[in-house]
Amino acid sequence: MRQALRSIREQLGEEAVILSSRRIPQGVEITAAVDFDAASLEKAAPLAAPEERPPAPAASERAFAAQPPTLERAAPAPAAAAPLFEPQPEAPTEAMGKELQSLRRMLETQLAQLAWSDRTRRAPVHTELLRELTEIGIAQDLADHIVGQLDERVDLTQGRRFAIAGLSQYLLVTGDRWLETGGRVAFVGATGVGKTTMLAKLAVRWILRHGPGDLALVASDTVRIGAQDQMQALGQLLGVPVHVPERFEALPELLTRLQRHRLVLIDTPGSSLRDAQLGVRLSVLANCASKLETALVLAASTQAGALEEAVQRFRPANPASCLLTKIDEAASLGGALSVLIRARVPLSYTSDGQRVPEDLRPARSLELVSQAVRLAKATGAAADEDLLRRRFGRLSHATT
Repeated sequence: MRQALRSIREQLGEEAVILSSRRIPQGVEITAAVDFDAASLEKAAPLAAPEERPPAPAASERAFAAQPPTLERAAPAPAAAAPLFEPQPEAPTEAMGKELQSLRRMLETQLAQLAWSDRTRRAPVHTELLRELTEIGIAQDLADHIVGQLDERVDLTQGRRFAIAGLSQYLLVTGDRWLETGGRVAFVGATGVGKTTMLAKLAVRWILRHGPGDLALVASDTVRIGAQDQMQALGQLLGVPVHVPERFEALPELLTRLQRHRLVLIDTPGSSLRDAQLGVRLSVLANCASKLETALVLAASTQAGALEEAVQRFRPANPASCLLTKIDEAASLGGALSVLIRARVPLSYTSDGQRVPEDLRPARSLELVSQAVRLAKATGAAADEDLLRRRFGRLSHATT
């Protein structure tokens, strides 16, 4: 059966669909089809016995018999033979289309299972590393890319070290540059990701190092009730000025008046990813690119798909860095790390609690990857065998 499926893939291509299969004295006989459309379904003819097949000028159905493998075109069968498909006087029904889709999915599942089993036999270390990276939460393409760089003779210990080192190299970080040299930073992100809390932590850290003289806060969040009052209270507590623009579009003018401050931290409105006003605010920030840096705040407790969407929605603001919050609430860190690596946006700071300013640290790539591994072990994450077959079996099938 495996030889038959491989020959079908080589001779008919990846789009072939299995229609029927049976055992014969010489091996296995499989009927496959490609390029099905309405016309071919209307003219579909039954398969005849091998000795009764005259050559046909064109047909979409082909039969394959193992030992030896041969490929022949199907010809019209005698009138007495049972047809493979009932003649369709009209276009194929919706049920026929669904059945073909189901057959295709079944074929893909079988091929993925065969490919994964073959890969497990040929490279057991590689498949074990794919399993462990999946348990951490690393994305499919990233995991296969890292494991694909390993030599076939590598042992498991060396492979694990290489995988961790590879993830660390792909994850970009900026270091503690804001608290060392200052800057003008606008925090953007979805509602509830912790922008204001992260701003407060950075402000307190700056004052502990440099004093309050060169720090200014900007409260431009006019959407959340009490957001500006919260910033005013923080400014009074720290002894630093808090500036409130009349409207968000006036932010560039305000930044011009704050040039003497070494560090300016800007709190922006938290937005739903589908907020109609989000595009307007992102355009204002993009136009201020020469005067400030936009930092995208992401919550590690958010699912990887939502993080990916947030990165895409806030891309018009050209974020130069990211901040990762709520690490202590995350069940897995692999998804967040995969999104950051794909986005190629460097990570500046991470936060793993509500304490100000204790729960803040500069991002270190190796430390984050190691933390992701420890978290997966602590939560007992396990990769389902069927998930591994569907993920990496199809990928192996596509590359062989």
